Amino acid sequence: MGRPRQFDPDDAVEQAMQVFWRKGYAGTTPQDLVDALGIGKGSLYHAFGSKHALFEKALARYRDSQAQALVELLERTGPVKERLREVLWMLAGMDLADPDRRGCFAVNTAAELAGGDAAATDLVRRMFDRTEEAFRALVEEGQRSGEIAPDRDARAIGSLLLSATVGLRLLARVAEGPERLARIVDAAVDAL
Repeated sequence: MGRPRQFDPDDAVEQAMQVFWRKGYAGTTPQDLVDALGIGKGSLYHAFGSKHALFEKALARYRDSQAQALVELLERTGPVKERLREVLWMLAGMDLADPDRRGCFAVNTAAELAGGDAAATDLVRRMFDRTEEAFRALVEEGQRSGEIAPDRDARAIGSLLLSATVGLRLLARVAEGPERLARIVDAAVDAL
């Protein structure tokens, strides 16, 4: 009979997510993970199989928590354009407030691994799809309420808002201040 695990696997995935988010997949060594999780390499590989398998779990955790939080914010009550403005500015504000300027883990992963890592690409694609769908639903709500012209293509606007969000999150990593990001948020909302 093997020894019982000396760590909580859910907590380990959370800790690993923080390391991967800060350093990227390629920049994270197994030793970085061992140090962050406080376990031995044998325990790491026994519990998760490989660095990549742990990365997938960390990225899935991020996708589930972040996408759900975004959807919940977009589904609140109130004027559609104001909700959208609040959500976009909240995302930019989080990135600006982060002293490490990590940006969005999914955007970072897309930039680092898309096209070369099928599993990571699929996880990020699904997160982006979910976000785009939430934006499309918000636009359709705005069309029903009269805030957005009913002849506008809600799917195309959802795609545009996803693109603006990805760009916003990436630019926030290097922004010296909020001015450019505020212009992007205002332009995205005013374009509706």
